[in-house]
Amino acid sequence: MNKHPSTILFAPRITEKAAYLGEQGAYAFNVAPSATKREVAAAIHEVYKVHPRKVTLVRIPRKQVKVRNSNRVGHSAGGKKAYVFLKQGDKIEIA
Repeated sequence: MNKHPSTILFAPRITEKAAYLGEQGAYAFNVAPSATKREVAAAIHEVYKVHPRKVTLVRIPRKQVKVRNSNRVGHSAGGKKAYVFLKQGDKIEIA
C-alpha cells in the first residue's frame, strides 16, 4: 500500500530549533498522525531524493485553550512531527 508523499509529509517545520538542527544535518517536518517511520523515510526519499539515516517521530499533544472574548474552552490542533537525520554531506533545500 504505497501512499502519496503529500498525504504523509505536510510541511517543513520552520522554527528556531529546526534551523539549529538543519546545521547538523537534521530536518523537522509536520507529518500525518497515522504516518510511520518507514512511510516518512520513503516520502522523504521520493520528494527530496536523499536517503534518511534515521527518522524520529514525536506526537504533539492537544492542549486546552480559552477562546478569546468568551469563557469557552477549546483545543489546539496537536498532531505529529518527524525529525529526519541525513548522512554526512546530504542536504535538503527548504525554500
